[in-house]
Amino acid sequence: MTSLAIYAGTFDPLTLGHMDLIERSSEIFENLILAVAVDSLKNPVFSLDERIEMACEATAGLPNVKVQPFDGLLIDYARRCGARILVRGLRAYSDFEYEFQMALTNRKMAPEIETLFMMPKEIHSYVSSSTVRQVAALGGNTSDFVPDVVQRRLVERFGNRKQESNKGR
Repeated sequence: MTSLAIYAGTFDPLTLGHMDLIERSSEIFENLILAVAVDSLKNPVFSLDERIEMACEATAGLPNVKVQPFDGLLIDYARRCGARILVRGLRAYSDFEYEFQMALTNRKMAPEIETLFMMPKEIHSYVSSSTVRQVAALGGNTSDFVPDVVQRRLVERFGNRKQESNKGR
């Protein structure tokens, strides 16, 4: 039996779909590490420090969630942390193919580590970080897709008044 799981990603930016999985995972596991990937292969909109800050603020109400940066292979990080469960989100069938390949590769390299697939609530199933970045960059309002802390940072980053929250409507 394990009490520690890892939910890893670049979280550039953190979305409400991510938050849904974080909240639900935090109810399943005694401790959850939100592992924010350095991921130097992508060109993130937000720096690693900014992504960690936003994740810490967004998860502040979840005392069993710890936000940490990680670099390298996720299975190596999991071994260092003593975690045997990796939580992965699936929004659509297109996610499944990639995630399935990664889970099988991880299983081959680290058979003691299991991958748990979770689907976000239907209301968030179409939201992706890349879509949020594109909408924000083109001046659209992203407040229905991201936590308030992320929304504020998107407004700061893109300097766009259309970005202001409309959650109070």
